[in-house]
Amino acid sequence: MGLTSSLIVIALLIGTSAYFSIAEISLAAARRLRLRQMADEGEARAQRVIEIQEQPGNYFTVVQIGLNAVAILGGIVGEGTLTPHLESLLLHVTDADTAHTAGFLLSFLIVTSLFILFADLFPKRVGMTQPEQVAIRVVTPMLWWAALLKPVVWVFNSLANVLFKLLGLPAKRDDRITHDDILALTEAGAQAGLLLAQEQQVIANVFELDVRTVESSMTSRERIVYFLVDDPEEEIRARIAAEPHSTYLVCNTTIDEVVGYVDAADLFQRVLKGEPISLQGEAAEGLLHKVLMVPDRITLSEMLGQFRQAHEDFAVIVNEYSLVVGVITLNDVMSTVMGSLVSPHDEDQIVRREDGSWLIDGVTPIVDVMRAIDLDELPHQGQYDTLAGFLMVMLRRIPRRTDSVSWGGYKFEVMDVDSYRIDQVMVTRLPAAAA
Repeated sequence: MGLTSSLIVIALLIGTSAYFSIAEISLAAARRLRLRQMADEGEARAQRVIEIQEQPGNYFTVVQIGLNAVAILGGIVGEGTLTPHLESLLLHVTDADTAHTAGFLLSFLIVTSLFILFADLFPKRVGMTQPEQVAIRVVTPMLWWAALLKPVVWVFNSLANVLFKLLGLPAKRDDRITHDDILALTEAGAQAGLLLAQEQQVIANVFELDVRTVESSMTSRERIVYFLVDDPEEEIRARIAAEPHSTYLVCNTTIDEVVGYVDAADLFQRVLKGEPISLQGEAAEGLLHKVLMVPDRITLSEMLGQFRQAHEDFAVIVNEYSLVVGVITLNDVMSTVMGSLVSPHDEDQIVRREDGSWLIDGVTPIVDVMRAIDLDELPHQGQYDTLAGFLMVMLRRIPRRTDSVSWGGYKFEVMDVDSYRIDQVMVTRLPAAAA
């Protein structure tokens, strides 16, 4: 075989090897969701790729047979073609034995380099950039190869299945998509500029509904504005004017004896009609509503289910001793999801100072604190919902002013305490040596 013919054969072998390489990487990298979308749009080849991904054994067996056969042939043809010519050139500058050895090494180096560049690196990078489009283009010829090499494929595939069983390995890949996968995709989309940072955060907040309890979004007990059933009309009017809300809790003698709630709109209608405002007796009919009571350990996701089932948007949260710990509305839950998109004033709970430290309200949900200071985990998670709760668990007592806790390279220092309630906490990053 002449030099020209041999070079043409090497080029064909490189092209064949490149085809198998691109077929291999495109199938492995093709995204199932994108393929499903293409199949729904009428692309029949996308459905074939999905079916092969579910049972890829025969496909990859064909790929490996092709790659190894081509590599062996490439080595044989390359060595026989290039070595004599390179040896004859080297004879002008060295002896016969050295020229033969150097010619063989140069021939091996050249052929190997050509295969690495054009049969491996280049096609695989092409297959990684557009895996779905490449996969649907090569799937039909690959099926022809599988039919042509069926006996050989069956033997090697059977041997591979035996090895999988002996090692206890799964024969199929797990295509289930978890919330971690979705969050990773949205984060990648935000980094690529396809999603706004706020949009990515909304998606992350949706998944947090399953782990955040109602206590992280409620209005705490000491901030609840409520009426007593025997409050006179003048006092009710004065309280509404001083602290306007859409809903007011109604209690018997203390906040822990809840009898219902009233809607501000109903109160305004009575005022406009000139009717008296009373929270007891017949005058309270149509004004006092039955309140939804929920335990304090349910998640925000479960809270949404309770709202939907009861057709309510207001609930009272009680602890295991039937004491009121807070109230929550549907708007509170949705504000947790939407974050700063709808409630930018919530950012006042976490203030970044010029020196790089943070001034944080003690009732700030701990997940918001961790996100603000870029901290992945905290000790004893699940035992508290707020920054104040974290400090209590870590100190094992009610914190006092100037008390501090160091963790994860940060120092949490209590700046202000009001009647055992932690008002402000200063969070500073510790020097590397101290951390």
